[in-house]
Amino acid sequence: MIGHVHSFVSAPVAFIGAQNVAKGGRVQLSESHPAVPPLHQIDPARHLLIAGPTASGKSALAMRVAQAQGGLIVNADALQIWSCWRVLTARPSAADEASAPHALYGHVAPGVTYSVGDWLRDIAGLLDRRLIVVGGTGLYLTALTRGLAHVPPTPPAVRAEGNVRLAAEGGLARMVADLDPATRARIDTLNPARVQRAWEVLTATGRGLADWQADTPPPLIGADDAQRIVVTADRDWLADRITARFQAMMRQGALEEARAMLSSWDPAQQWARAIGAPELIAHLRGQIDLPTATERAIIATRQYAKSQRIWFRGRMKDWKTVEADQKGTERN
Repeated sequence: MIGHVHSFVSAPVAFIGAQNVAKGGRVQLSESHPAVPPLHQIDPARHLLIAGPTASGKSALAMRVAQAQGGLIVNADALQIWSCWRVLTARPSAADEASAPHALYGHVAPGVTYSVGDWLRDIAGLLDRRLIVVGGTGLYLTALTRGLAHVPPTPPAVRAEGNVRLAAEGGLARMVADLDPATRARIDTLNPARVQRAWEVLTATGRGLADWQADTPPPLIGADDAQRIVVTADRDWLADRITARFQAMMRQGALEEARAMLSSWDPAQQWARAIGAPELIAHLRGQIDLPTATERAIIATRQYAKSQRIWFRGRMKDWKTVEADQKGTERN
């Protein structure tokens, strides 16, 4: 990982604080500005890619750049694509979308299957203008900048069989054992979604995922076509922000969003993977009380942020790192 790049940061400007306010139905951070590179160091003629863990202030950074330089803000967060979650995934508010153009937020209906390949096809149609791509889904961002092999879609019957196998006792371990050695060595074998996807590809095509990935085409946005920034922050500081933000989400309607999806809830669906959704649904079903649901959701969000940081450190080492300036940060 590239070390702390303090010279790249406008030193007097602090990252948005942990105190959250809600505007237009979306949880937002306080009005202080994020630590950003001086605008003259950001080339408006090139795309800007901003990665970072959840609650790190990257969306506010994208807004500031868009308002100063222009550009289309494009979502690179696999949780913010779903139309059913605005508050719970901290999607941009209607006011945000009115003040700067946004794309690929909340554009997928629940029940629709949506992959990183679908996202790349969507973003390919936007490349006729300057993009500010912002998000925390490392797979999206690495696929965008390194390319993604075309893997045939999984037939519904194979997907259904995979769901059954994974749900069975010891299903994950058996799926891992069934994979071809090259794929098994490459993927996160503790991630059920990744393992099932690899198993489905091998079962449906007779060819391992690693073999398909070896035929990777050129990236949509190469290293010379964009500035690439990874926002980093102190773990404890970020944990405090995650807590404050989720509490604000609860005040601003996250539970109501979950209630609206209660009748159609299916934990096997992609849209049901929104962080905090399973815990709120469990509360609405009377399985746990609300304080417990809230605390578990906050813990799940912190774990998600940890997995994001691991991805950035391991797979995006050639991105420039900008560390949050936490001095003078508001807290509550």
